[in-house]
Amino acid sequence: MKIAIIGGGPGGLYLAILMKLADAAHDIVVHERNGPDDTFGFGVVFSDETMDNIRAADPATFAAIADAFAHWTDIHVNVAGETFVSTGHGFSGMSRKTLLNILQARAGELGVALRFNSAVDDPATLDADLVVAADGVNSAVRERYGDAFGPTVDLRPNRFVWLGTTVPYGAFTFHFKMSEHGLWRVHAYRYSAGESTFIVECREDTWRAAGMDRADEAETLAFCEALFADELDGHRLLANRSIWRQVPTIRCARWHHRNVVLLGDAVHTAHFSIGSGTKLAMEDAIALAGALNAGHAGLGAALDAYQAERQPQVESTQRAAQTSLEWFEHTERYGDVAPLQFAFGLLTRSMRITHSNLKERDPALVERVDAWVAERAAHQAGVALPRGGPDGTPPPMFTPYRLRDLVLANRVVVSPMCMYSAVDGTPNDWHLVHLGSRALGGAGLVITEMTDVSADGRISPGCAGMYEDAHGRAWKRVVDFVHANSAAKICVQLAHAGRKGSTKRLWEGMDEPLDDGNWPLIAPSPIPYKPGSQVPQQMNRFDMEQVIMDFERATRMADEAGFDMVEVHLAHGYLLGSFLSPLTNVRTDEFGGSLENRMTFPLEVFAAVRDLWPQHKPVSARISATDWKQGGFNPDDAVFVARALKALGCDIVDVSAGQTVDDDAPVYGRCFQTPFSDKVRQEADMPTMTVGNISSYGDVNSIVAAGRADLVVLARAHLYDPYWTRHAAFEQGWPLAWPPQYRTLDRYTPRMEWSPRGSEGGVKRT
Repeated sequence: MKIAIIGGGPGGLYLAILMKLADAAHDIVVHERNGPDDTFGFGVVFSDETMDNIRAADPATFAAIADAFAHWTDIHVNVAGETFVSTGHGFSGMSRKTLLNILQARAGELGVALRFNSAVDDPATLDADLVVAADGVNSAVRERYGDAFGPTVDLRPNRFVWLGTTVPYGAFTFHFKMSEHGLWRVHAYRYSAGESTFIVECREDTWRAAGMDRADEAETLAFCEALFADELDGHRLLANRSIWRQVPTIRCARWHHRNVVLLGDAVHTAHFSIGSGTKLAMEDAIALAGALNAGHAGLGAALDAYQAERQPQVESTQRAAQTSLEWFEHTERYGDVAPLQFAFGLLTRSMRITHSNLKERDPALVERVDAWVAERAAHQAGVALPRGGPDGTPPPMFTPYRLRDLVLANRVVVSPMCMYSAVDGTPNDWHLVHLGSRALGGAGLVITEMTDVSADGRISPGCAGMYEDAHGRAWKRVVDFVHANSAAKICVQLAHAGRKGSTKRLWEGMDEPLDDGNWPLIAPSPIPYKPGSQVPQQMNRFDMEQVIMDFERATRMADEAGFDMVEVHLAHGYLLGSFLSPLTNVRTDEFGGSLENRMTFPLEVFAAVRDLWPQHKPVSARISATDWKQGGFNPDDAVFVARALKALGCDIVDVSAGQTVDDDAPVYGRCFQTPFSDKVRQEADMPTMTVGNISSYGDVNSIVAAGRADLVVLARAHLYDPYWTRHAAFEQGWPLAWPPQYRTLDRYTPRMEWSPRGSEGGVKRT
């Protein structure tokens, strides 16, 4: 093949090397608009995993790179005058210029033609079978064929400047420093014997307050040297086109067009806090070379295979990067967090590292975190801390938590999940077994399915209710079983379906209107949920008073049934949630318009429930922190509502998201809603529960230990495994008492032995 590569950065050069290694007959030309020794920035950093990939692809290049690398295993977090050290991570750093020189030499040795000071903006001018655009963040090729590639650019608000320093850092180092202008973040790592990268980041308001919006390179250097004089300890900062910038997150719908393919920063970017663009570009090169040499039927098929393999990996990295960059964008919210918890939150911010694998890397630090969490939990709950397990300290998920007089044995919650199996609103044996088995499964709290306060407030004919005497008696049977046979507590979630009611059961057609027997619907505005849905009647004040009375009746019945807690459903586009969203509430009276007006009726309902519910028992509220649609309810609104709920006596907010409108666009991923809980918890100073694709005990422990939520709500994990909590306890060596009926398990359950790190590194079953 005749291959033209536009861009002589590490990604483009490495692809040229790999293609020449695959077939020396390839005619490969690299066009680079700069000179051979021109480089911007200072160092690049690779994880040990990336180095393993480079080793496998080209041992010779790996050997040359490895000889020039500075390697470290520690991360240092400097905050509030304390330094926290975490070990066992494994990174390598090197000078970007050195890396370029190594790759240039290797490419030249293999016969690649390197043309420097050769700018190419139009691939059509090149005589090539394949054109690879590795021309960086500001890719001219990507912009020329923008309609084909479908790029999106998300310019992030924080400002940063890329500097160097003569400080020879021995670890990946973070500094967090408060000045009169605001909080500054530093990301620093060594890339050669006597030089390190020193990235300074801050919010825009801090940047402007410090006058950096008017500073040139020399003024920026002088300001940062003065600001970080203590941290630099007599060393200097270095500049190399060090201008203040914003991070663009670039995504492309399609990675190739005709014979042109994108690579590296030209097709995607990720925040520098989780790794370098160089790493991603070189991994792209490995994948593209593999696809081109895999024997696909034509160039198009090979490029399709490249995108199919690489795009999911990049998107996973970008999801982690998004979570990480948002943590750094909002670091100010953790100003009152204890330094140890702050450090743990930083280390686990992207969810690439969890409590579990951090324990493998650095057991001493995790033991310290666990002890701190356990001590705080015991104090908060006002109980003696349970002891057991390998070191006597419970994992964070098995620490107690108090809400008023209610003390939960652990932080695991069974999510409310509609079963669509009630008869005329009455729960039955299905509900007894479903909820009872999950209570036996070890969760600290079990929440009933959405339980409707009136017949016309149901989602479907199979939905459970709390409006007839028979309902209260049936629910009491479930509650009594849970209390008599488990340590779990049980909460009822009270709701009204609003415009999302009068539909078929899940398996008959989700959100589809009933074929017959429909009941009238009410909503803040006469807007159907989706095309073909029943149009609701706009509520008047009489309707609102009736709904309030329905919630009051259900609240009294829930107390008589013996529930430990009640949750008011203000989420997912059901009646109360639809008042909160401007997408579903377009009223022009005192119940519409501003957020303050839109929340008036939902807060009236909540206040009525709180007033009737016994004061020694807690009340929760579930909210959707975002509608996942432009112009809808957003996370800042969620904080505002949470503060209002707190003022009315709400004890904890169950933070969910979406399902308000039919055409929302959720951004899914592991623990994808937890950042909303974190925001509400910190900014509203409100206890939270978090939900959303949480399935591992490593994630649960991470969430609790980092303070992203107080309770962790799992749905599908509990459908799959009612005994999820017990199994999580077993895997962690934590003794969770079985019901007496199951005590024979003590005889047959594998005995737990704990081997030291470095042998089997964890649980050994015998």
